[in-house]
Amino acid sequence: MPTESGAAVTADSVLRPLPRPRVATRPGPATAPPEAHAVADASDGGARIAAIVIAAAWHLAIALPAVLRAGPGMAFPAVVAVGWLVTALIGVWAGVRLLRGELPPARSLAAALLVVDAAVVAGAGERFLFSTANWVWGGLAWFFLLALWRRPVRWLLVMLAAHGAIAVTAVVLYGATASADLSRATMYVYGTSTLPVAVFVGAAALTAQARARAATAAAALAVAAEREAAERARTERQERLALVSGTAEEVLAELAAGDADPADPAVRRRAVLAAARLRRLIAESDDVPDALLHELRAAADLAERNGLPIDLVAVGTPPELPVEIRRGLADPLTAGLAAAEGWARLTVVAGPDEVVVSLVTPDHDGPDETTTGGGGPVEHLHERDGEIRWTQTRWRRT
Repeated sequence: MPTESGAAVTADSVLRPLPRPRVATRPGPATAPPEAHAVADASDGGARIAAIVIAAAWHLAIALPAVLRAGPGMAFPAVVAVGWLVTALIGVWAGVRLLRGELPPARSLAAALLVVDAAVVAGAGERFLFSTANWVWGGLAWFFLLALWRRPVRWLLVMLAAHGAIAVTAVVLYGATASADLSRATMYVYGTSTLPVAVFVGAAALTAQARARAATAAAALAVAAEREAAERARTERQERLALVSGTAEEVLAELAAGDADPADPAVRRRAVLAAARLRRLIAESDDVPDALLHELRAAADLAERNGLPIDLVAVGTPPELPVEIRRGLADPLTAGLAAAEGWARLTVVAGPDEVVVSLVTPDHDGPDETTTGGGGPVEHLHERDGEIRWTQTRWRRT
């Protein structure tokens, strides 16, 4: 087969299939869209603020005045005071991290709070065992909540069970084993645990529900957008098909009426161009890798069937391009192939951010099938020097 240099190219070398890129896929769990995570974070943020406010109010408005009133009457007032201060520092640190959208180190804070729990119970002494001066009874569970935020609920239950075990141990060691004391201890443990658990579980449930609803809404919007895009693409395709079919019908009608001569090169070029565009339009709907190369192969194959020796060379793999971009890249080359005489060489050079398609054919008498253009996403260039015609289309990612 002749080329620009006059060398012969065998038929087997024409339109050699290019290797298709292998894409490794790995199945994995479906993830929620970013919008769903944003909604869930907003919902979770409100619950975090509520938990921080409750813990701070309890620690400052209830625990601190009780400790100050009890004063030296406790067994080890300094231990109770230090425990209160350590808990306050833990609460401030955990609260700041939660307000920033971060999570505190759960294990280390949980261990520190359990140490404070045992120390304050011992420091309050038997006299203040069931008093608000022994502030860990009611207030420490809220700090468990801050330390274990967004962790599994079983972690909180384990912490509360350890908290209850410390309280029961103190009751037994102090000899407060009468029925009234045991009932009081049971009610303290139950009453101070249920509300934090309810807040913890409720916040997790609301966050999960918000994420699920946002994900459902985002999925519905995505489906609607895809449906709208598909309908728009179908409408545009029907309009383009009507235009291409009209061109072909016009040529066929002229031939049938005897108004056009099949031997006329201009008539033959019009027929080949209409057939090439129709063939490329059909190729647009094929679900194949390298859609641009597939469409160019369809146009080149039709030109070869009409007796035009053609060499197709591709370097690189084109990125996924919208149909409008592919049309802008392929249409001028399709017109050039329809008008080509003697031989043709079609070259595609592609990268992730740029695609260049070039067509070189011998120059011949007759009008140019393409014109130099600019603007838009695709640039068109066309030159001729009396020996060859050179047509190029170029797309760059912006």
